[in-house]
Amino acid sequence: MNGKYLHRVRVLAVSLLTLLAVACSWNEKGANREYTNTPQGNFMALWTIMDEHYCYFDLKKEMLGVDWDEVKTKYGESISDKMSDRALFEVLCNMIGELRDGHVNLSSAYDYGRNWSWKTDYPVNLSKDLRDKYLDKDYVIAGEGYFYRVLENNIGYLVVESFGKSISASRINVMFNNMALCNGLIIDIRDNGGGSMVASEFLASHFTEKTVTVSYACYKNGPGHNDFSKLYKNELSPAKEDLRWIKPVVVLVNRGCFSSANDFACTMKALENVTLLGDTTGGGGGLPMSSELPNGWVVRFSSAPFFDADGNHVEFGVAPDIRLDMKESDVRAGKDTYIEAACEFINDKLVNP
Repeated sequence: MNGKYLHRVRVLAVSLLTLLAVACSWNEKGANREYTNTPQGNFMALWTIMDEHYCYFDLKKEMLGVDWDEVKTKYGESISDKMSDRALFEVLCNMIGELRDGHVNLSSAYDYGRNWSWKTDYPVNLSKDLRDKYLDKDYVIAGEGYFYRVLENNIGYLVVESFGKSISASRINVMFNNMALCNGLIIDIRDNGGGSMVASEFLASHFTEKTVTVSYACYKNGPGHNDFSKLYKNELSPAKEDLRWIKPVVVLVNRGCFSSANDFACTMKALENVTLLGDTTGGGGGLPMSSELPNGWVVRFSSAPFFDADGNHVEFGVAPDIRLDMKESDVRAGKDTYIEAACEFINDKLVNP
């Protein structure tokens, strides 16, 4: 991993360290330190942690009509010191569920409160059985969650199921050598729920010949809903010590692409030789952090918003360059609409570059 590539990671690290330092300073009198381990105390601690640290209140109010003060009143009426822990957990999960944010979760011994409406409310646009058919039996395992082969039409096909771990530079070099004669490359990240931003950025760094501004980020620097730092430019530099892919690339996306997969889509869309095809991604544009309630339950929340290269929020997803849905007729015929369209697009680029 070269020094220039690490620039973005360093910027984020410095921002997060600043965020943590500031968070500690405004939490000296924070509500979660004042409330006791009672239903009312835990309710107020959770509401205040979110109120001071969550980064998308204005966006959620504009897009979803969520007023956090009204949410407090609505769910506060359900809190009683006689209620059970399980009942309290349900109320608290419903409260933070109003934000419809996949990065907002509450963890307890009972369950893991979550909101998956970012993908469950939309078409799947993926048949894993069909994807396996295109990989066939001779696919190469390039790392945990990374699988590829050369399709019959001489187009490379890479499936990235997760960014839980990075693919190694040596395996990327082997993969590119194996696909050197291919007309282009399809990267299928459908239903990739995320993982490590470092992993997604490292893969993306092999698809550019120059340093490119791919996104922006800022962080909370105070307890107010609009207390943010300046915007920091996030630049992607080429992985100079490794092979790089300069032929056409099509990235397949659906609503199941979340968190660092959402970031990968945002990053790749900013590159010249890359086209996004499919449905808008599931979002998850806020960098997650965690805090603890008096009773030990842990709340995770979006703390630092990300924006695309044009300065647009990516919390609700990244729009594709080519919008497409899976066709039932194709599925019945054993064809993946996305993969077939990507192959056609790449072949057309050869004729009409």
